[in-house]
Amino acid sequence: MTTAGLLAAAMALGACGSAGSTATTAQSAASAAATEAAAATASSADSASSADSSATEVAADTQDKVTITFWHSMGGVNGEALTHLVDQYNSENTDGVYVDAQYQGEYDDTLNKLKSAQIGNMGADLVQIYEIGTRFMIDSGWVVPMQDLIDRDGYDISQLEPNIAAYYTVDNKLYSMPFNSSTPILYYNKDMFDAAGITDVPDSLPGIDAAAADLTGKGGAGEAISMGIYGWFFEQFLCKQGLNYVDNGNGREGACTKVEFDTNGGGLNIFKQWKTMYDDGTAPNVGKGGDSGLVDFTAGKSAMTLGSTASLKQILEEVDGKFEVGTAYFPKVTDSDEGGVSIGGASLWALNNGDEAKQDAVWKFVKFLVSPESQAYWATQTGYFPVTTAAHDEDVFKQNIEQYPQFQTAIDQLHDSAPQYAGALMSVFSEARQDVESSIEDMLNNNEDPQEAVDKLAKEINKAISDYNVVNS
Repeated sequence: MTTAGLLAAAMALGACGSAGSTATTAQSAASAAATEAAAATASSADSASSADSSATEVAADTQDKVTITFWHSMGGVNGEALTHLVDQYNSENTDGVYVDAQYQGEYDDTLNKLKSAQIGNMGADLVQIYEIGTRFMIDSGWVVPMQDLIDRDGYDISQLEPNIAAYYTVDNKLYSMPFNSSTPILYYNKDMFDAAGITDVPDSLPGIDAAAADLTGKGGAGEAISMGIYGWFFEQFLCKQGLNYVDNGNGREGACTKVEFDTNGGGLNIFKQWKTMYDDGTAPNVGKGGDSGLVDFTAGKSAMTLGSTASLKQILEEVDGKFEVGTAYFPKVTDSDEGGVSIGGASLWALNNGDEAKQDAVWKFVKFLVSPESQAYWATQTGYFPVTTAAHDEDVFKQNIEQYPQFQTAIDQLHDSAPQYAGALMSVFSEARQDVESSIEDMLNNNEDPQEAVDKLAKEINKAISDYNVVNS
C-alpha cells in the first residue's frame, strides 16, 4: 500500500475509535508508511541497479556484434522451445551475431504489424509467417528470397525435406525457409475400434461413414468422428483428390484469378460427403476451427478426430492413459483418390532492409535453426516435423519416436506424398478460410444444397481475389 493509502486507512480507523486511539493509530500508520516507503525506495534502487546491470551485460554481449530483430508467433511451450534455441545461439555462436527475438502475438498479428511498418525500416530483419501468407509475402516486394542467401553461401538445399520445401518454392526458388511444419492426420481410439471389432482403420470419408454404426454400437462411442469445420481440412481434402484450389497452377505459376474447386468437382465432392456424414449422424457439427474436434475425442466421446500432427502431445496428455491413441493418414474424400497432403505451420522470411551485413547475419541464424541438432530438439519439444532430414539421425529424435510411436505415422504420410500436392498459394487465403468454414457450417445448420453452397462460396472467394488483384495490380 502507498503512503497515502496507509494514511487514509489510519483516518478511517480513527473515525471508529477515541481521539487518543485515533492519534496513536495514525502515528503508527504513518510510521509504517514511512518504513514501507523506505523499503520500496530501496527495492526500486536494487531493481534499477539489477536492470542497469542486466542492460550492461546485454550491451557488453552485443558489442561489436551485428544485432538482428526476429519477429515470431510462438507462445506457450513452443515459445519456450524457441527461446531456448535463440539463447543457445546467442551464447554459443562465433558468427558475431546477436538475435533479439520478439513475440508479436498470433500469426495474423505479426503479418498485420509488418503491413503497417515503414517500408525500408520494417522493425524486423527476420519474420515468421504462416504458410497461407506465402503468396502475399512473395508479392509484397519486402523480402530477400531465401534462395538468394542459399546460393550466396552454396548451401545444400537437398538437406531439407522435399515435400516441405516444395510448399515455399515458386519458379524453382525457395522464398522462405521452412521452420515449423505439420500435416493433419486421423486420430482414433484404439479401445473403441477393438470393441467394435474393426481391425482396419478407414482411409476415406465413405469408409468412416460405413464404420460409424459399429463404433457407436459395439464400440460405445457417442460420435463416430468429431470433425472440426476448418478451412485447412478443406484444402487438404482437395490435395487428397489431387485437384487444384485455384487457377494458374494453384497460384504457383502466377497470381491466381479465380478458384477451380467449383469447376473441377473437388469442392462439391467434399461438401456432399461432409453433409452425408452429418445427416447420417456420423460427423455432428462440433464447431469451427482446427481444435474444435479434439475435446470430444480426448474426453472419450468420439472414436476419431482430425488434427495437426503438432497436436499429438497435447492429445496424449489430455487422454492421460484413459485409452490408447492411434494415428492414421488423413482420410481421402473418395475411395479412389490418389493425392497427397500439404503442410501447415510457418516459415522464416528475410526482410529487405538494405543492410547486407544483417542479411548475412540472418542467414547464419537461419542455418542454425534448421541444423539437424536444432531441428531434432525443436521437433521433440513441439511436435512439428524436423524440416532437415538429418535430424532423424539425432539420438534425441530417435528417443522421442520410441516414446511417441504415433508420430511415425506423420513422417510416413509426409514421405508418401509428393511435391505436386504442395497446396495452393493465394493472397487472400486467410479470408478464404473463414468463408469456407462459414459455408460448411451454413450448409449443415440450414440444410443447404451442397452444389448451391459451393457455388456461393466460389463467388465469395472470387470476389476477394478480384478485389485484391485490382488494388495490387
